[in-house]
Amino acid sequence: MTSWAIVALVAIVIWGVVESIRLRAGSNTRVDVTERLDPRNEADGRAELEAARRELTELKDRVKVLERIATDANSSDAREQARIAAEIEALRAVPVPPLAPKKEQSE
Repeated sequence: MTSWAIVALVAIVIWGVVESIRLRAGSNTRVDVTERLDPRNEADGRAELEAARRELTELKDRVKVLERIATDANSSDAREQARIAAEIEALRAVPVPPLAPKKEQSE
């Protein structure tokens, strides 16, 4: 056998031993091992989860606002609306002369 084949065989054997020890310990998943190493109070975990959900909701709302600002102000419709609004405001500033009474023409 070559040296690489021996290294591979040793690695497979070590992996098998580790997995069998882990299964005998009653831990089926890696999450179980992590939870055993880091036990937390269930109420604390729920509070953290709720806080994370609230923060996620707030961040989603902020992203929506930023997307609207970034897209609405730069769209052609928004620019057209701004131009029309400015034109209307400019016309309001111009005084309108009073209409002169019409003269009737007789034949």
